[in-house]
Amino acid sequence: MINAAVEKVRIFAYTDKQTTKLNNSVNQPFYLPLNPENYSKNYKIETDKRKGHGNQGTDPRYMWTESEELKLDFILDGTGAIENYQYTDPSIKSAKDQLALFLKTVYQIEGKSHRPNFLKVHWGQHLTFTCILSSLDVNYQLFESSGDPLRIKLSATFLNYLTSEERAARERLSSPDLTHVRETKAGDRLDLMTHDIYNDTKYLLQVAQANDLNTIRRMDSGMKLRFPPIGKAGA
Repeated sequence: MINAAVEKVRIFAYTDKQTTKLNNSVNQPFYLPLNPENYSKNYKIETDKRKGHGNQGTDPRYMWTESEELKLDFILDGTGAIENYQYTDPSIKSAKDQLALFLKTVYQIEGKSHRPNFLKVHWGQHLTFTCILSSLDVNYQLFESSGDPLRIKLSATFLNYLTSEERAARERLSSPDLTHVRETKAGDRLDLMTHDIYNDTKYLLQVAQANDLNTIRRMDSGMKLRFPPIGKAGA
C-alpha cells in the first residue's frame, strides 16, 4: 500500500493514443518507489543555419519545434535499506522484478495495439506529462552471490505525445493557413494587422479586396475584417 502522505511520481499506461483506456494488464499506476531528487525538461527549436553564398553571418530560419522531452533519474532497490522506499506491488521486492514491472508498463509491446503503451507521468500538482518512452538506460549495481542485482539505476527519457487533434488545437492562432476574423479598435492600421497575421504586408491589397474596402487608410472602430488563408486571399 502506497503511503498517501508521500506524493510519489506515478506513471499511468494507456492502450489508446487519446489516453482514455487504461491498460489493465499492468499494475496501475506504476509508482517510482523513491522520488527523484530532480527532473529535467528539454525544449528544442530546429532552425536552418546555412549561410547564403558570400554572407559572413547567418539569419537562422525557423523550421519546426521538436516535441518536449522529460528526463527522470531514479533507482529500484532490493536491499530494504532505503528509508521511505515503497513498492508499487508489495509482493514484488527484488530489484530485477521491479524492473520487469516497470518495463511492462513503459517499454514492452502491448498485445492488442502492437506497440508500447501511451503514458501519463504525474507528480503532485506541478507535473503532468502525456508521453511515450523515448529511451531508457539501465545500470545494475550491488549484486547478490547469485549475480542478481540488488540495486538498479535508471535514466528514462519520455517524449511528449500529442494526437493530431491536440496538435492542431495548439497551432498558433495567427497561422496564415487559417481564416481569421479581427474586430478593429481605435488606432488600428490595416497594414499592421496584415503583418501580424501573415508576417508580411504584401497581402494588404488582397485583404482589402476580401473585405470590400474602398480605402486602406481609414479604419473605423468595430469593423470585422476577414483575413483569408495565405495564397487564397482575394479569391
